[in-house]
Amino acid sequence: MNKEQIKGSAKDLTGKVQEAAGKALDNKEMQAKGLQKQIVGNAEKAIGNAKEGVKDLTDAVKHASKRP
Repeated sequence: MNKEQIKGSAKDLTGKVQEAAGKALDNKEMQAKGLQKQIVGNAEKAIGNAKEGVKDLTDAVKHASKRP
């Protein structure tokens, strides 16, 4: 897991908590901010996942090129 994945997961979780609190308090602004954090968190996780994929692909290519 890389930094983006961790940060994204944390933001997503924070957003879910904030959205739930907004629903419980009937606070539409808090709900919207929670949803916004979830969107940003999911985008950060996707960036982190893409970076991991590129890293895995690069490692596989390096490993394959070392074989005779």
